[in-house]
Amino acid sequence: MIYVENIRKEFKKTVKDPGLRGSVKSLFHPKSELVVAVDDISFHVPKGEILGFIGPNGAGKSTVIKMLTGILTPTSGKCTINGKNPREDRKKYVKEIGVVFGQRTQLWWDLPLRETYGVLKEMYEVPDDSYQKRMAFLNEVLDLNSFITSPVRTLSLGQRMRADIAASLLHSPKVLFLDEPTIGLDVVVKDNIRRAVQYINEQEKTTVILTTHDLADIEQLSKRIVMIDKGKNVFDGAISELKAKYGQIREFNYETDSPDLALKLDYTKHFSISEDDVAVEGEGKSIKVRFNSTAVSVSDMLSYTLSKINVSDISVKDADIEEIIRRLYKQGVKE
Repeated sequence: MIYVENIRKEFKKTVKDPGLRGSVKSLFHPKSELVVAVDDISFHVPKGEILGFIGPNGAGKSTVIKMLTGILTPTSGKCTINGKNPREDRKKYVKEIGVVFGQRTQLWWDLPLRETYGVLKEMYEVPDDSYQKRMAFLNEVLDLNSFITSPVRTLSLGQRMRADIAASLLHSPKVLFLDEPTIGLDVVVKDNIRRAVQYINEQEKTTVILTTHDLADIEQLSKRIVMIDKGKNVFDGAISELKAKYGQIREFNYETDSPDLALKLDYTKHFSISEDDVAVEGEGKSIKVRFNSTAVSVSDMLSYTLSKINVSDISVKDADIEEIIRRLYKQGVKE
């Protein structure tokens, strides 16, 4: 469905010397430098998959998405979606994709939502009977009926996000690009959005590329992730593979009547490990300890802690994907 092959994107950046003199000089003798935003990235997304596409700020995610949606053209390499080139076949291509940007809307601010959908229906040339069936399906999945007659400007953030997702799916796209679809939403609304995306993917086999900083989105919706950093591929594989490969981080949580003492325990000195291998956090009587189980065993960590602190309600678990990814980026691990 989606083939990305060795794409690269370069930008020219104007360089100005400091001060007024530098500003004047740049007007007559401008200097520029080449900035590589995306550097030789490749991946393939089969039909019906939800791909988590993640990376830190400035990693090149947005640039990749803009190339996939046809907003930008790669400097080199190529990408095709359902056999079409996003730039060369743009007129046909835009009818096959839906795009949702979490902080921007494609809805008309002062129009009632129902009228907005009517405008989009005409733009995408959706036949009347198909439109009625589609709206019935989207109402059922995204629960639009309670606010479909309201002007867009009166909608809450959660309602607007559901409305935006519906707008992006009105023409039954084969591919859906979701950029931060749950940003700023409360826990309940986030969960509703995730369930809706999951249901649409299962029912219609819509291919989804999900870009997000909320790793709960990734864990709930995706089985596979592509991570990029500094414009390059860092990891491409299943979340289970990531955890197996880099998931030596364990975590134990406990309650204690001596939280101040617990936070002062010097694991690094006692076990002769680095500060990167252990982290301790406290909130009231609750203490969380994350550690690298290849540097010190679970049993040793627990024995040392229990010998120093009176503990209750202790639990041990694998660290979540967020911690694994944080460490992966910090260490600069390359596949």
